[in-house]
Amino acid sequence: MSNRRPLKSLGQNFLVDGNIIDKIIHSADIKPEDCVLEIGPGRGALTGYLARKAGRLVLVEYDHALAAGLKKLYAGDPRVTVVDADILAVDLADLLKDAQGWKVVANLPYNISTAVLFRLLDVRDRLARMVLMLQKEVGDRLVAAPNCADYGVTTVLLGLWFDMRREFIVPPGCFHPSPKVDSAVLSFVPLPAPRVQVGDEAVFRRVVKGAFAMRRKTLINCLKAAELTSNTGLRGILADCGIDGQRRGETLSLDEFAALSRHFSGAAT
Repeated sequence: MSNRRPLKSLGQNFLVDGNIIDKIIHSADIKPEDCVLEIGPGRGALTGYLARKAGRLVLVEYDHALAAGLKKLYAGDPRVTVVDADILAVDLADLLKDAQGWKVVANLPYNISTAVLFRLLDVRDRLARMVLMLQKEVGDRLVAAPNCADYGVTTVLLGLWFDMRREFIVPPGCFHPSPKVDSAVLSFVPLPAPRVQVGDEAVFRRVVKGAFAMRRKTLINCLKAAELTSNTGLRGILADCGIDGQRRGETLSLDEFAALSRHFSGAAT
């Protein structure tokens, strides 16, 4: 692949450490029958391994020059499809429609990683496993427990539908150019059903986002601002759920968020 300099505007940090590549491939556990989606293959450091192991490989690359190079490289391999597009603009449901149980492998640019996670959350029914490299700070948030600063919206919303585990840390020197922070590789295994029933999931997302919108404010003030119900109704719901409105969102467990969501959506059980 081309040795063109990475583009800072695209957040490109190319993985160059062979040991880390081996560990990512091992974590992904690619089988000959697997369909694999690689997001942001870049110069193809992971791609060659994936192409040898997978039954089908779809590459989504936003950099037009790199996408062209990948198309040329894999022109003779019908198992590999290169999509020259922005992953945030691709219709993922359509892209993955021909098979179930996709595995996703990606070294995600830091500046779009959270947005990509929520796109993947929306097609979780098509996925079997994801192995994603993220900024360590983002990874810490995903696997955080309540009552700590890292615990937040992504922890709760992704935790409803995925088992998430940090596999290993990747230091800056494993990339070119070297970022200023550590990265982390996480594995995500979709659950067959939500970890807990939340009622209307759109309401659940509003509750969670509202609870964390003003982290220094109390839960009752955050939920008032989210305008989910009247102030009187809000106090009643908090009382019914046994949740003190003077707490802060970061102290609530997934079960407590789910209870609030069920009440707000009229699906209390």
